[in-house]
Amino acid sequence: MTAAATPGPRAIVMVTTVGDEEQGNLIAGEIVGRRQAACVNMVSGVRSFYRWQGEVCRDEEFLLVIKTLETEFDAVTATIQELHSYDLPEILAFDVARGEPGFLEWIADSLDKGADLKA
Repeated sequence: MTAAATPGPRAIVMVTTVGDEEQGNLIAGEIVGRRQAACVNMVSGVRSFYRWQGEVCRDEEFLLVIKTLETEFDAVTATIQELHSYDLPEILAFDVARGEPGFLEWIADSLDKGADLKA
């Protein structure tokens, strides 16, 4: 009988919204460039309704969908807070219950800070 492989850090999906495409490009580029996430998808055309400072607001936003590992949550959060223009940016994380094994491995490999940056 062979020993089961020890699973590595769990994959998570984080989300945040931004007010314009330029800020989305900046945040996404920094998160991937710093190897805090393997991929960030930016979705346009998001209409957000929310209550802020006692008023109901409605804004057009961009949604950033961030594929990373749970070990990078704090680093991704810090980058978002560093670069975001909102007083209180949305930062949520969701566990990935299942995923295609090769894709999950690609996420982990993409965050290897010791690897060649061109890899």
